[in-house]
Amino acid sequence: MRVLITGVTGFAGSHLAEYALAQPGVEVYGTCRTRSRLDNIIHLEGRLRLVECDLRDPFSVQALIALTRPDRLFHLAAQSFVPTSWTAPEETIVTNVLGQLNLLEAVRRHSPETRFQIACSSEEYGLVHPDEVPIDESNPLRPLSPYGVSKVAQDLLGYQYHASYGLHTVRTRAFNHTGPRRGEVFVTSSFAKQVAEVEAGRRPPVLHCGNLEARRDFTDVRDMVRAYWLALEHGEPGEVYVIASGRSYSIREVLEMVLGMAAVPIRVEVDPERLRPSDVPILEGNAARFRARTGWVPEIPFTKTMADLLDYWRAVVAGRPAPVEGVQGGR
Repeated sequence: MRVLITGVTGFAGSHLAEYALAQPGVEVYGTCRTRSRLDNIIHLEGRLRLVECDLRDPFSVQALIALTRPDRLFHLAAQSFVPTSWTAPEETIVTNVLGQLNLLEAVRRHSPETRFQIACSSEEYGLVHPDEVPIDESNPLRPLSPYGVSKVAQDLLGYQYHASYGLHTVRTRAFNHTGPRRGEVFVTSSFAKQVAEVEAGRRPPVLHCGNLEARRDFTDVRDMVRAYWLALEHGEPGEVYVIASGRSYSIREVLEMVLGMAAVPIRVEVDPERLRPSDVPILEGNAARFRARTGWVPEIPFTKTMADLLDYWRAVVAGRPAPVEGVQGGR
């Protein structure tokens, strides 16, 4: 089986590459750009085949698909940081929507049998009323950020290309996922990195945070990439599936969990710069439909996820090789 992962150098992409390479008879290709950092995949050197490609360039994407003709395509590349979408809305829309459109067109022309997973997002739901939780596939989409709007467009493009051209697209609305290698701008990683820096004497014993009242449904990235794999193995073409743990935590609870793992006392200060123009109050998912279709359930406790993330940042701050703990095998 030939697998192509866009955004393979990123957080989820690197974990998915590990998972795919652990399956029998699979060769893995991944997209990168000239300025891509390779830290997350350096341990896969010699096993992962990188192809330079700018997804915003249709000619580059046509060449990518004509070269690889993948059996499975996992589309993870995106501008995925919600606050950046407020300061760079045009870049977010162009990168996320045009990039996917170019991929869909290239697959339609050069590899129409490819199974195509589209990594959508719980941010599509946006404004969720208390009586609409837990969130499933039928909830209305009311995005509250340019990023959320871009993911709605990706979601509907995936449906349209299945309905219009018969492409085997499966859309996954993933709720928050975290774990080792999570970018430092994301809340769980920001907390863990700040704790690691305080422990190492790199910063005063103060942790800066934003809104602590929002609630989010967190899944370990290693469980999430296993779900992505199952989505293309067993998901119904043209359908959309929520992938979530089914339990939400307030950001305050996450912060208290990380502080409880710290080796030194740390006080907390709210940083107004970390507050958003509008924030989604609660995202808690119901993955019953996906579970019934694939048998997937999350297996890694959130406490282990956060402990592994903190250990990752302790290693990075200390200048040691970051621990590699991928998912092997799977159901």
